[in-house]
Amino acid sequence: MAICSAHTTTSLHSPCTTVSNTGFRQKRVIFFTSNRRSGRRHGGGRTFHVSCSVDKPVVIGLAADSGCGKSTFMRRLTSVFGGAAEPPKGGNPDSNTLISDTTTVICLDDYHSLDRTGRKEKGVTALDPRANNFDLMYEQVKAIKEGQAIEKPIYNHVTGLLDPPELIQPPKIFVIEGLHPMFDERVRDLLDFSIYLDISDEVKFAWKIQRDMAERGHSLESIKASIEARKPDFDAYIDPQKQYADAVIEVLPTQLIPDDNEGKVLRVKLIQKEGVEKFNPVYLFDEGSSISWVPCGRKLTCSYPGIKFAYGPDTYFGHEVSVLEMDGQFDRLDELIYVESHLSNLSTKFYGEVTQQMLKHADFPGSNNGTGLFQTIIGLKIRDLYEQIIAERAGTPAEAAKV
Repeated sequence: MAICSAHTTTSLHSPCTTVSNTGFRQKRVIFFTSNRRSGRRHGGGRTFHVSCSVDKPVVIGLAADSGCGKSTFMRRLTSVFGGAAEPPKGGNPDSNTLISDTTTVICLDDYHSLDRTGRKEKGVTALDPRANNFDLMYEQVKAIKEGQAIEKPIYNHVTGLLDPPELIQPPKIFVIEGLHPMFDERVRDLLDFSIYLDISDEVKFAWKIQRDMAERGHSLESIKASIEARKPDFDAYIDPQKQYADAVIEVLPTQLIPDDNEGKVLRVKLIQKEGVEKFNPVYLFDEGSSISWVPCGRKLTCSYPGIKFAYGPDTYFGHEVSVLEMDGQFDRLDELIYVESHLSNLSTKFYGEVTQQMLKHADFPGSNNGTGLFQTIIGLKIRDLYEQIIAERAGTPAEAAKV
């Protein structure tokens, strides 16, 4: 049974709402059940919007700097829930929004209050809070969480202008990704789960060269200048958000190759906060122990420099965490099943689901190392969290809410 709450509104976008209206002192509420209206009345009183909590979206926040793999992570996440993520049909071709069967992903760049020219005139970067409308961000994320549609602005990355808004309907899972999902405390408190992608300076530089030179035609000099110009604001406004994240994926240079400068082999940590409701950290072999494991051998092919896993408890910004680490890269993704079989609390639906997801997207960046592995695992954990939340709202066992 859905639990519903009423509040005053002028919008009727939610599929699970009813209106109630009277010109008398007593308020009369007419419920819309499921996705069909069971009744409707019009009158001269106030309009009341009733949201069925079982249908309210679960809100996920993903924070990272530009060029740090947010788009790839979102593609992995939406794949876990099924259906391809695509821009809104018939809308702005330069929209930053992605919609799948169950998930809508919005880019928080759409809440820039200054266009590209405006930022240059005022001498601020897009990372600066003064260039962003946090009041509108909060109001619209809150509206979506309450089951209401929004008219969300669009920041056009091609032209650098602020385009006319687009209609966003409340989905089952609503993901806000960008620079500032955890910067504003009001927005942060709306999140059901949060992730931070923490890319070291060395790795970030290598990634931005690959993306901006190879894909966007930027020069090496312009990339260096862009990174240096952004760094003070990144350190002040973006990086501190990781202390609030429920999970952090930290990407570092390898320790398997002495003095490595190429950045092709990566050491990746999955930092999982303990005590987060409906989230049980993944562990290797024995929960709470400190483990170092080199799985290379008969069941896992490893070319130089090999693969090394580690796991253990730690503290992170004063919080107790469990840290799972992978250094190196896979030669054969189908052999990942051997590693998967030694990991627990994966929230998979069947044996080998992590390996299947990785093979399905073998062409995605990071699919042969810990970035792809840990992004996939977090995607599965978010699916599990969603199912637990929906089951709890409906008052039914979690199994009944499986997607």
